[in-house]
Amino acid sequence: MRIKRLSTFIAIVISLLFFVHEGIAQAGRGKARLGGTVIDEARNPVSSAKVVLTFMKNQSIQRETTTNKKGDWAFLGLGSGFWRITVTAEGYQPLSKDVEVSQIELNPKEILVMKKLEKMDPSAIRDEASLAFIDRANQLFNEKNYDEALTILQQLLEKNPNTYQIHILIGDCYREKGDFDKAIESYDKAIEEAKKDEKMGTEIIAKALAGIGNCHFKKGDFETAQSFFKQSIDTYPENEALAYNVGEIYFSSQKLDEAIQYFTIATQIKPDWPAPYYKLGLVNLNKADYEKAKEHFRKFLELEPDSELSAQVKNILEYLEKIKK
Repeated sequence: MRIKRLSTFIAIVISLLFFVHEGIAQAGRGKARLGGTVIDEARNPVSSAKVVLTFMKNQSIQRETTTNKKGDWAFLGLGSGFWRITVTAEGYQPLSKDVEVSQIELNPKEILVMKKLEKMDPSAIRDEASLAFIDRANQLFNEKNYDEALTILQQLLEKNPNTYQIHILIGDCYREKGDFDKAIESYDKAIEEAKKDEKMGTEIIAKALAGIGNCHFKKGDFETAQSFFKQSIDTYPENEALAYNVGEIYFSSQKLDEAIQYFTIATQIKPDWPAPYYKLGLVNLNKADYEKAKEHFRKFLELEPDSELSAQVKNILEYLEKIKK
């Protein structure tokens, strides 16, 4: 009877944790501050630049501001997680950067260097209208309106044929539609073009390989999927988010050993990132390995001791500590 009660408790707790975690992520609200300065290549401040902050968990959540005369900008009240900074200014190449925001530690100042248009990479999107199209496509993707997102992306690709990164987004849409052949074809196009790009090519290739792996995973070809996931990590081993996302794919399908493998890789790449430790705790709860679950939850609390999610994790730990070995 005790075991039955424990199993019921764990199931309820996991459900609550997922709900709370996703709710926090979608809200994108918290106590964090993120700020920085926009400058040009001569180290001069870029004033009146538009700075947009997008929450990567839910890209419909955005904050917007403009830089002051010193090129400074700041956002308050942010939640923990990955955010994308996008900066546009007249006469300059638009730029973007993904950063991880923490509510626990002081977030470092972001120094963003803008290039003049005449020095742009030919693959870059040069106008705000096109950037708005991408934002709209991302929103439609999150709403699972893949056909409309595809229409926008294909129009954008016609207008910006050198912006090969769009093939990744097109592949993602086809993948979620279940048209895996077209998805893989789009990812392959991104890989071929990325080989010519010394600046961003490695990251794009890694993302495309992960996308191909996800297609095979959804088709049920787990051995091939694993091969592509490994190629993705090996191509860009310093990117913890790639390993974490692969872990999420496996965890969502209850392939727990594989999920553990990739969440662990994420902790090895970035040992001070709390998110994969939290997921490792959940995975081990699913496996009924309560000692390992406690170990990972404790590590999560060490890195993120004071948040709404931390309070839920503490409740689980308190209950697990009462269980007789």
